[in-house]
Amino acid sequence: MAPNDSADTNGTAAPGTKGAVAGRRKAVRYIVPVAVAGVAAATIGLVPALASSGDPDLPKITAQELIEKIAASDTQQLSGTVKISTDLGIPSLGGLAGSFVPDGAGDEGSASADPQSKLTELASGTHTLRVAADGPDKQRVSILDNASEYSLIHNGDQVWAYDSKSNAVYHAEGRGEGDAGKGEKRAAPDGVPTTPKALAEQVLKAADGTTSVTVDGTAQVAGRDAYRLVVKPEQSGSTIGSVTVAVDAENGVPLKFTLQPSSGGKAAIDAGFTSVDFEKPDASLFDFTPPKGAEVTEADEAEGHGKAEAEKAKGDLGAFEGLDGMDGMNVIGKGWNSIAEFKTPGGAALPSKASGDEVPAEAQQFLDALGDKVTGKFGSGTVFKTRLVNALMTDDGRVYVGAVTKDALVDAANNAG
Repeated sequence: MAPNDSADTNGTAAPGTKGAVAGRRKAVRYIVPVAVAGVAAATIGLVPALASSGDPDLPKITAQELIEKIAASDTQQLSGTVKISTDLGIPSLGGLAGSFVPDGAGDEGSASADPQSKLTELASGTHTLRVAADGPDKQRVSILDNASEYSLIHNGDQVWAYDSKSNAVYHAEGRGEGDAGKGEKRAAPDGVPTTPKALAEQVLKAADGTTSVTVDGTAQVAGRDAYRLVVKPEQSGSTIGSVTVAVDAENGVPLKFTLQPSSGGKAAIDAGFTSVDFEKPDASLFDFTPPKGAEVTEADEAEGHGKAEAEKAKGDLGAFEGLDGMDGMNVIGKGWNSIAEFKTPGGAALPSKASGDEVPAEAQQFLDALGDKVTGKFGSGTVFKTRLVNALMTDDGRVYVGAVTKDALVDAANNAG
């Protein structure tokens, strides 16, 4: 492809207590709207952030050339500090989070260090992380708090997570390729960050003919000279205004990721390196031994407990048969305006006090903060809003979700067969 000032890319848009039995019965009906909010959280992953201090004078480069530079980057060793600020417009869950934890999951000695739940904390606020990587089989991410630290370590077929605050350890063990027949190799759990490059490449998988990609000047991030790659939807109706990736001018590694919503205001995600070193990290960073007195939960044990609780809940919820999956998911539209359509298990509608449901105060407050009542040819429903991902849940149990505006969701529901 001849060099030019912009390029289109092809692919797909990148776009989580113990209690009374009645509480557990009702909890299932809150899962869909809360899970919708979690979709927005899932867009974060590990993407490095802005620390700009000037615009260096660099040789001209086209968008196509810069994309190729990212793809050709073979940098697999780095360490540094990352700052992530996230404002997705999701109200604080507060005490509500416990309403969705299976019985026993919050007890002493439970899987409180499980990365699947811990990493959702990155969905709001500002966090400082220390990161290190030495190839595809060795990564470490530590979330720093005022008086504690949460670390996730991947070393070969071993995955460890440690929460110093609760002195809890989570352990997942896989099997290498030479152990065929003894079990499948276990990769890091979903949501475990690996390298900034992998995440930036996901963003560049924009849908066919719907994306503008340009180079918009230069920046300096964590003391490194970088080009600014700007990705924008060419379609109207998306909640995503632009994605800017600062790319290291020397090695092609993404150093900064900023996602600006189409509604304006502060960035929804502004994450990146404040310091970075591309030398080989110390091997000891990827070694881990559970501290004395720590409660260790094995992944298989945690998964077994979760499945048992799910089966128990299903037994108590006769109206919610089919909890194993959503019925007939369909994708409406393409590119940045893609909308997923599916039915809730058993056609469950949104719980409300008006319909006689027992709705915990925290749950009702959360749902009210997110939801707008809407009507149309489809009937009536509620639109749950974040700054990036919105979802319409109709009163007859259909769900439409995507990184699109409320009007786009209503139109999709009106036109659905």
